[in-house]
Amino acid sequence: MQEYISKNETDTIAFAKNFAKNLSKDDIIVLSGDLGSGKTKFTQGILELFGLENEISSPTFTIVNEYKNESISIYHFDVYRLNNEDDFLDIGGDEYFGKGICIIEWGEIIKPILPPNTIWIDFKKDENDENARIINIKFEK
Repeated sequence: MQEYISKNETDTIAFAKNFAKNLSKDDIIVLSGDLGSGKTKFTQGILELFGLENEISSPTFTIVNEYKNESISIYHFDVYRLNNEDDFLDIGGDEYFGKGICIIEWGEIIKPILPPNTIWIDFKKDENDENARIINIKFEK
């Protein structure tokens, strides 16, 4: 597991951009953490690396937002409103796997159907600094 301490939103975005340099179209990333803990800012950083920063919006009500350019597709899911993995399968969510980078907020809800190589990133607010975030990354094999 890797830990990163982000000092503010700009730091989280920069960290995500650097992290995204090693991503490929088959990667699935689960972002976990309380509301306002940095999940969407992290996603913004990934989109910025691929020149898609002007398009970000939260997929809370649409479940998935699709971002594409000539080199990559990125699928940003928010599965908070789903009950379980069956709901995800019912909407065809698994059909996105392998077609592009999949970023899934609240992905622990659908954990039983996620492949073993999923990247898990947990965001926690720092109790001593309201702007800081503790970001833990776990690469599962």
